[in-house]
Amino acid sequence: MKNLIFIALACSFFACNSPGVTPPTTIPDKVTLSKASLLDKVKGGWAGQTIGCTYGGPTEFKYPGTMMQDYIPIVWPEGYIKSWMVNTPGLYDDIYMDLTFVDVFERLGLDAPVDSFAMAFATAGYTLWHANQAARYNILHGIMPPASGHWLYNPHSDDIDYQIEADYAGLMSPGMPNTASEISDKIGHIMNYGDGWYGGVYVGAMYALAFVSDDIEFVVSEALKTIPEQSTFYQCMADVIRWHKAYPDDWRQTWAECEKKWSQDIGCPEGVFTPFNIDAVINSAYIIIGLLYGEGDFGKTIDISTRCGQDSDCNPASSGGILGTMLGYDRIPPYWMKNLKEVEDLNFAYTTISLNKTYRMSYNQALQLIVQNGGSQTETDVTIAYQPPLPVRYEKGFEGHYPTERIPVNKTIAEIKEVEFEGIGIIFKGNVQAERGDYVARAEMYVDGQLVESAQLPASYITRRHELFWKYQLPKGKHTVTFQWLNPEPGASVRFGEALVYSDAPARIIHQ
Repeated sequence: MKNLIFIALACSFFACNSPGVTPPTTIPDKVTLSKASLLDKVKGGWAGQTIGCTYGGPTEFKYPGTMMQDYIPIVWPEGYIKSWMVNTPGLYDDIYMDLTFVDVFERLGLDAPVDSFAMAFATAGYTLWHANQAARYNILHGIMPPASGHWLYNPHSDDIDYQIEADYAGLMSPGMPNTASEISDKIGHIMNYGDGWYGGVYVGAMYALAFVSDDIEFVVSEALKTIPEQSTFYQCMADVIRWHKAYPDDWRQTWAECEKKWSQDIGCPEGVFTPFNIDAVINSAYIIIGLLYGEGDFGKTIDISTRCGQDSDCNPASSGGILGTMLGYDRIPPYWMKNLKEVEDLNFAYTTISLNKTYRMSYNQALQLIVQNGGSQTETDVTIAYQPPLPVRYEKGFEGHYPTERIPVNKTIAEIKEVEFEGIGIIFKGNVQAERGDYVARAEMYVDGQLVESAQLPASYITRRHELFWKYQLPKGKHTVTFQWLNPEPGASVRFGEALVYSDAPARIIHQ
């Protein structure tokens, strides 16, 4: 009886009279939506993402390793989205990165090869960071997907990058999470691997399921079936779902449990041994904390995802986009929509694409995929062949590698005689500076006297190598690293900062 009452109440609360939307717990094999409802949900996804990104924008990485307390105000004045789009357009990297891929599908069709996506992203005019920038460098130097996102070639492979860009995959795959996973397999491995890739797979699956269910807990839990259970990513999300049941009225307790168990980072050189964490795992946890504790309230959802901290523009963008898809464009409260509607014809930076154009492109791509995957359409409706989620393959980055120490180098390449360390891997942070903007340093790294890499190191920030050098999977033991600068010129320098050392076991903590 309780279940029947719950379903009845849920139907009332979530407006189960919407065509094609099912009550919680099950999805039929075929789901019929009006085309108007499908478009409304596509628009809601993009609108929710844009609003969430803007709302959290001023807080991004200002709260690493700590939550943003309720007494700290987050503003939403009139003209807010337009102000950001005009004055700080780089905030919307979540969206113009998505649109790079949407545009390739639009120009080249649903079967466009991965190299087309890779080159479009690598040669775009926008600035990139972390896994995206590492992948851009790789692609421009002939290391193509999936190697461009693999941890041996990309120290940021577990970072959040594809997770913030995967919205498009779910929005073009309504009710078809496995189709979204197939798209993410191709494009997500441009820049990520393992847990970093899983972040995008999971987000894409939640978007896909939000078209056919109005039950947030169902969507969050069911989408997790796309992730292999043995992965760190799965285990963290499963914990968040479990803690939500244990502490249903206290998102801060779940946040604290998550921080205690899952906040460590082993890959990103900026995040290891620091409060900063751009890892997909912890940030995806903040997405679903917002969704679960937001309880279908748009403002509450994006506010909680923002107040969880870390990448707190991207996380509310994802939770807002997923909930916006579930609610639909017309059911996002007017308080949030007023700022959005005045920018819908403005092109996002580095694109010729506005929100209004994006809505139509994604909608048309969704129609194509629905028919391509066993569904059908009439003049007024679409019937989706629902896909129960299936797990993608298991991947694990940095297998057997544990960060053990940071070594301060703080010298130019000309000043370094040698760097000694003990372990199985090392990463050197640093940058190239030059009076000539197109200067590219040519340098070599030797480990124990053996040449391990000759690298081109651009001074340009757009095409830079995110880290200067790295090498994993060395024999365990003591090693000596030296460098050679092959083309020095006046006004140029190759500056080394810190080195991050890995071994085959975590460093022992000695309590005194």
